[in-house]
Amino acid sequence: MLTSIGKYSKSFFVKLLVGIIILPFVFWGMGDVFRGGNQNVIASIDSEKVSTQEFVDYLRRLNLNEKQIKNLPKTDLIEKILSEYIGKKVMALEISQLGINVNDDALRNIIKNDKMFFKDDKFSRTEYEKFLIKSGVTAPLFEANIVEQEKRRQFLSSLSGGIVIPEILVVKEYRKENQSKTIKYIDLEKYHSKNKATEESKKELYDRNKNVFFTEFKTLNYVEITPEKISGSNEYNENFFKQLDIIENNVLDGQSFFDTVSNNNLKTLSIKMINSKKEDENKNKINDLSDNLFKKIYNLNEINSPEVINVDNKYYLAEISKIDKKLRPFNDPEVQEALNAQLNFKIKIENNSSILKDISMGALDKEKFLKFASDNGLEVKDLKINNLKENKIFSEGIIKRIFLTKDGEIDLITNNTLTKSFLILAIKTEYKELKKGSNEYEQFEAKARLNLINKIYQSHDNNLNKKYKVEINQKTIERVKNSF
Repeated sequence: MLTSIGKYSKSFFVKLLVGIIILPFVFWGMGDVFRGGNQNVIASIDSEKVSTQEFVDYLRRLNLNEKQIKNLPKTDLIEKILSEYIGKKVMALEISQLGINVNDDALRNIIKNDKMFFKDDKFSRTEYEKFLIKSGVTAPLFEANIVEQEKRRQFLSSLSGGIVIPEILVVKEYRKENQSKTIKYIDLEKYHSKNKATEESKKELYDRNKNVFFTEFKTLNYVEITPEKISGSNEYNENFFKQLDIIENNVLDGQSFFDTVSNNNLKTLSIKMINSKKEDENKNKINDLSDNLFKKIYNLNEINSPEVINVDNKYYLAEISKIDKKLRPFNDPEVQEALNAQLNFKIKIENNSSILKDISMGALDKEKFLKFASDNGLEVKDLKINNLKENKIFSEGIIKRIFLTKDGEIDLITNNTLTKSFLILAIKTEYKELKKGSNEYEQFEAKARLNLINKIYQSHDNNLNKKYKVEINQKTIERVKNSF
């Protein structure tokens, strides 16, 4: 089921399950960000279609902040939201098949036992109604949302209910974060930097990847769609948006940019051969086009595929009519920077792989650990780490890895980007006591429970992968992104 959207989320169902119970009841309040009455399909789950309008209505209820809205075209947030939405749809199908239902009595009990609606330690109808008014939502919509949340809670309980967490798992989870560890460590940055990328290796990499080192120049056509031009009025009223929908439908049905411009008596503006920095081939800056509008048009994906876009509360019809790629020379500073970064990254991987091979084969013990440092002019430092937050030297993620290293073991630990690499020798570990019945015990029992439940959810998710076929319409996703 997840193969078609795997690049957005390893498992939208598992991500959904982890947080679904604590989702707030009310999400609505988003302004009129999207326009258009098109009912084309953005995704399908088996034979069930998810229309663009249905998904847009869901987006309206998420109350995205201004920064999120502004960055939508540049991020994969829409894909992630769609992934979560599909997960909810799949869950709804499963709930329906299991026959889970919430009757009126159960709904009444949920509301009456919610302390948010209490006054003087008991349910207050007045407090409930005040909440509805303040939230701007009607009672039927709010109560329907509660029913859906309760169905999901019951569904999750059916998967993981009745689990008893053994004390050994709680202690194991606690010790991952609560210990003192004495270590010796070697910072490998100096070791990696000894092997610099040579001019010969850079030239070879450049010649093999010339298709990567280019500057893209695009020709842009655009026109502002104003109320005066398409509706005969100065206002962005209902008639304007009706005409705008007609224009958008026409271009989606294949009408060309210039035919659309001609049919609506609009005036085309064009900018030829411009790169992503708003520079022409002679590095002259283009100043008569706002940055926001430029980025919106420049990031359109297809040639001769016009789109209606919204920038700073104005509407435009825009297209990319031509793309030329110009090879960047070997001595270009940005090319040199990219070549050095790639080759240095390769050197780090090769060096680390060689060290890890020695560790896995048992060829690196304490004596050879010290000899490795001496042979390579590296300093061996001693340190006692008492908690996860001692991050003057190590990040929290690296400390967690260090805490997993057993006494006497040697490990090579890096961060995700390989900008930090350390050779670690664990000397002595002291564990802190966890008292049963304490707040800490309850906290780590919850963590252990969550880990176990996640494994159950993962197993269930694997079954869903085989059960449902999900397809998404990437072109429609891009159109939704560019509606902002």
